[in-house]
Amino acid sequence: MKNDRFYKRLFEIIPGLLTWATLIGLPVLAVIKPLWVAIFVIVFDLYWAVRVGYLTTLMLFAYRKLEREKKIDWFSRCRTIGTVGGLDWTNTYHAILFPAYKEGHDVIVPSIEALIHANYPKDKMIVMISVEERAGEKPWDDACALRDKYKKEFFEFLVTRHPDGIKGEVKAKGANATWGAKILKDFVDLKGIDHERVIISCFDADTCAEKEYFGCLAYHYITNPRRTHSSYQPIPVYNNNIWHARSIARVLEIGSTFMQMIETMRLEKFVTFSSHSMSFKTLVDVGYWPLDMISDDSVIYWKCFLYFNGDYSVIPMYVTVSMDVATSPKILPTIVKQYKQKRRWAWGVENFPYVMMGFMENDRIPLLKKVRRAFNILESHYTWAVWAIIITFIAPLPIIFGGGIFRQTAIGYNLPSIAAALFRITIITLFICMIISIKLLPPRPKDVKPSKRLVMTTQWLLAPFVAATIGSIPAIDAQTRLMLGKYMHFQVTEKSRHVPVPK
Repeated sequence: MKNDRFYKRLFEIIPGLLTWATLIGLPVLAVIKPLWVAIFVIVFDLYWAVRVGYLTTLMLFAYRKLEREKKIDWFSRCRTIGTVGGLDWTNTYHAILFPAYKEGHDVIVPSIEALIHANYPKDKMIVMISVEERAGEKPWDDACALRDKYKKEFFEFLVTRHPDGIKGEVKAKGANATWGAKILKDFVDLKGIDHERVIISCFDADTCAEKEYFGCLAYHYITNPRRTHSSYQPIPVYNNNIWHARSIARVLEIGSTFMQMIETMRLEKFVTFSSHSMSFKTLVDVGYWPLDMISDDSVIYWKCFLYFNGDYSVIPMYVTVSMDVATSPKILPTIVKQYKQKRRWAWGVENFPYVMMGFMENDRIPLLKKVRRAFNILESHYTWAVWAIIITFIAPLPIIFGGGIFRQTAIGYNLPSIAAALFRITIITLFICMIISIKLLPPRPKDVKPSKRLVMTTQWLLAPFVAATIGSIPAIDAQTRLMLGKYMHFQVTEKSRHVPVPK
């Protein structure tokens, strides 16, 4: 037990230690040994140029696949495949779980309406809202009112209240989702429905699934011979209020969408994120979502990965679920909201010690797979924290501190040229991002002027500033907190659709 605590703290320290060693060590070396830093910057710039080109190509492939597959009538495909492994659409149920806090009707109702408009039989859907007891009576009363209004539309509409202060739990979405899933299990068992015939989708309260989502999900689940060894991940887009959001918030959220699109093309690194689906049998077998961690959406993947000894994967679905942009009418509160949200996402670095401890205890996972997956987690969080700062702030330091003699060397002479080449590649990527972001936009609301489209285009000029500040600093913050043992608490991002159009 004592050794476990030691190793857990060691793994908590490693990500932050690597990041701060880079952020402190490189500027110091730039003064003492500018040539060393220049070589590092050149190698890093070349690596990043290749990486940007590679990721941009993957994003284009993912977008092309999304455009192609979103036109498919997935429910028709479900009806034509027949019975596979004892399952077909007639005996398979969708359970949609909404863990909620204080979200109002303006947020939750569109999510329920999206289910009603789905191209899938509603008598095969079980809807559950699990509200937090600590949120007070209003969320509970609102959830009950929604149940009474929409119950007749679905096979069942359940409402439950997650008690506050249960021993072993932290105030996090995972604890609420687990409570709701356990109540759902009681209902499923009462109805005599086999757990493997239930696909559970854990959605944020603001998640609006597109109409083909459940047909696509059922098709992939039924036809997958490893259905219980897989999670199913749609592409998240933040379109619910995007026309009414601040530009800086739009750039950040669209950037998150692009990263998820890229991840769908890298299956060896693909991990569940935000709203996703999985077999209810698997969820029950692994013991539900974690009760004491914030990053429940990704930890549930690693929990399954460890449970199945590495034989677990994520199936990408090229359909979208739409959520809210974290925004406010004024710019400063918007930045604060975005910062807190991205810091919470960056707290996914807590997966590293969790996975490493799991790897130490599980000798049935191949060593090479352990090394590769551990490196993927560490590398992704490290680059998230440092890449923009290295390119923006550290790269010029060898020129500044190297003096005239250094600038006359081959390395000093070529350093600006390599930085300029990386800048040109970045501009091409930004242009591609701009085009795809426009194509992903929902129809313009009537209260938004047509000239807003110009703003939607020019907003990408903010991308370099956003990447170097709000992009990196939340990751540094999260890693530093974990390194120091200052553990984060779950902070709910306040959501409301009553946001006036920014000028």
